[in-house]
Amino acid sequence: MPYNAEERDRSPLNVILDQQCHCLDGGFLAALLLWKLGFKPLVLDLTPVPALDDDHVLALYQIEGRWGAVAKSNFVQLGFREPVYKNLRELAMSYFEHYMNTHRQKTLRGYTRPMDLSTIDPSWMWDESAANRLYKKFYTRKSIPLITRSMEKRLSLVRENIFQAETLGTDMSWVFGIRGE
Repeated sequence: MPYNAEERDRSPLNVILDQQCHCLDGGFLAALLLWKLGFKPLVLDLTPVPALDDDHVLALYQIEGRWGAVAKSNFVQLGFREPVYKNLRELAMSYFEHYMNTHRQKTLRGYTRPMDLSTIDPSWMWDESAANRLYKKFYTRKSIPLITRSMEKRLSLVRENIFQAETLGTDMSWVFGIRGE
């Protein structure tokens, strides 16, 4: 399904009808589909340095007590994770080296606790206004830090060849800092 970063946040039904999505509405669609497969419908937000990058939404699943994730991204390595991570911090850290902006800065700083979508009025699945209310609520949750301030000061830039690999096939017109924001 093509990546689309327009400001419209679709309900899962509209993602299917429009055949396009970005990480937020794609993540919620993935959680819904995982729910239909028998997993709890859980979503988690990866949070960046404010004003330097976009958040990233993960649909979570667990097998044999280990965490995995399904995600939609415009960057190569910000998608799927196998269910091999002991806890959510470990899963979130698996995205750290790949979470970067166009200035090659590593921007991932935190993650939220999972939101269980089975406890939410189900109209978010088909009604875009209900989905938008849910998405606003999703983004108000507290972020748990992944690194300290002193660690942040020591971070190196991503090497140019790694940046090129991460953005292979990326539609740069939809990337944070380039799209019309």
